[in-house]
Amino acid sequence: MVNFMKGVWILSHSLYTSNFIDVYKVRWAILYWSLHWEIIDDLQVETSTAGENPLDMPTPGLCEGYLLKRRKWPLKGWHKRYFVLEAGILRYSKSQHDVSRGRVQGSLDISQAVMSINKKSNRIDLDAGDILYHMKAKNHELFYIWVTKLQAHRLYKKNEAVQVQSGFLQPLSFALDQNPTNGVASELTGCSSRGPPSVVDSVAEYFDASDDLHRSSSELTDESGLSDGSTTNSDISRAPNSVAPKSTGQRTKLPALCPDNSHVGLMAILYNNIGKDLARVSMPAALNEPVNLLQRLCEELEYSELLDTAANTPDPYHRMVYIAAFAISGYSTATFRNRYKPVNPVLGETYECIQEDRGFKLISEQVCHHPPISACHAESDNFCFWQDQRWKNKFWGKSLEIIPTGMVNVTLPKYGDHYEWNKVVTCIHNVFSQQRYLEHYGEVTIQNLSSRVCTCKITFVKSRYWGSETNKNEVQGTVLDESGSVIHRFGGLWHEGIFCDTLPTPKCVWKPTKDHLLYYGFSSFAMEMNELRPELEPFLPPSDSRLRPDQRMLEDGLVDEADRKKDEIEELQRLRRKELSKKGEEHVPRFFKKTKDQCGRDVWVTKGTYWDLRENPGFASLENVKLW
Repeated sequence: MVNFMKGVWILSHSLYTSNFIDVYKVRWAILYWSLHWEIIDDLQVETSTAGENPLDMPTPGLCEGYLLKRRKWPLKGWHKRYFVLEAGILRYSKSQHDVSRGRVQGSLDISQAVMSINKKSNRIDLDAGDILYHMKAKNHELFYIWVTKLQAHRLYKKNEAVQVQSGFLQPLSFALDQNPTNGVASELTGCSSRGPPSVVDSVAEYFDASDDLHRSSSELTDESGLSDGSTTNSDISRAPNSVAPKSTGQRTKLPALCPDNSHVGLMAILYNNIGKDLARVSMPAALNEPVNLLQRLCEELEYSELLDTAANTPDPYHRMVYIAAFAISGYSTATFRNRYKPVNPVLGETYECIQEDRGFKLISEQVCHHPPISACHAESDNFCFWQDQRWKNKFWGKSLEIIPTGMVNVTLPKYGDHYEWNKVVTCIHNVFSQQRYLEHYGEVTIQNLSSRVCTCKITFVKSRYWGSETNKNEVQGTVLDESGSVIHRFGGLWHEGIFCDTLPTPKCVWKPTKDHLLYYGFSSFAMEMNELRPELEPFLPPSDSRLRPDQRMLEDGLVDEADRKKDEIEELQRLRRKELSKKGEEHVPRFFKKTKDQCGRDVWVTKGTYWDLRENPGFASLENVKLW
């Protein structure tokens, strides 16, 4: 009854009344409101008892993005406005550019407003008496994101007022179900590693997107619907009893900043090779980033926690949600990586990665040069991951397409699952413009080759050429049962996170970490890829990418020297290939072998010898080919 009376009060402020409105229309409107609208009540706030210390409540992350806002009376219809929610204050402007220039059209303290929502139409109304905002999200996922963010900021603002008045706050927490046998509440809950989450954490961490503080409008769309400039780090959703990876103690910056490659004649290089496979075209070192394609394969395991969580999720449909989130997470590394390309490995080059904090180890090798094929294999107590990737690059005048072939494989020994999926096309648009941007598009199908219980279909939405930019970076997915019925739906933006709204409580399944624009757009994980630690060097084979001199020079900022050394290394590769050709021989990969998969396709899998040879007798005691 209380909610209904609140609804009548809201309605009295929301309806445009006149002397001619019929009493029956008013009754009908009230009935409609009560059926479709819901008042959002605040979570209970209690103050501390005497002698107790308050719990410091973190400020919820900044949330911003485009929403539709209803025009002020007497105008009708909706117009798009850019909203910014920070520390409990909601402001809006015509565009993100106006926000950056301080041009604000209106602001509202949301702690002073009554908040009502309409789930059917994705509507949010904020009524502060003298100020009334009618807002609408473009889809269901963004609607839930804004609702949960608004709740978090309302609570923060009200608790701030209580703290000013009382001088202390009672620690607040949700009674989250941590029972591992619960197939929903416990297994898809995002928990902070600081301990039991506070109310603000629990609400805000439904969806905390990546840090947008350093993004420029030329690199990313400003109409993606939602971005998050949160300065607080919250953990990826994990299994109920898992522990967040601790700091590895490895480097957090590179020896040198990104070099300026504006002088490189990229236009001449590309136009001379229109329609050709650019993998066969030698590029100047200034266009490269100081990691190569073998290390890029390892970067796809940056969010291996998702596989650990899947390995501890009994329900096969929930398990597939985490596998899908992992498949999407591998694309997030490209967010700020469109100015430089990875170094092409030479034939026989290898890369090893041991991540003790994440519990896996990986070995990768360049197994073929024409066509270029990179193979990798990673293993942990919870999963095995392997793939061989062949990339075709095509330049079409203004855009550059990277077309991967080959399948990604993951097994979970605990359940006997073997998941397999394809990859989508990556395209760099406006190659010669300062408005260069990157997108992924296509369909991904995830199958469990060991069971037909469920499959997953993921769509990376392609931007419409003449349409709105609101769907850039958008991804949508469904988990289907054996009959084809939808069990779970999820979606979001591949550079900001994935949100699943078919659970009893909508959850953020995954979100990326921050990127470092000064260092090629590398994440902290990517920053470690090429680090050569003294204690590691004696165990590496001479073919390891960390020992490649031109890549090391590039990382140190010695671009001209790297270019000369790169030419020498490529010439050595050509000489080795000629020698083998004279003998009538072909290159034989050292740690991988070619075989056939279940569909009869050629695949490269590990021989299983690398780690044994590394331990005994050690690569220093073996004969090694000189690659550089």
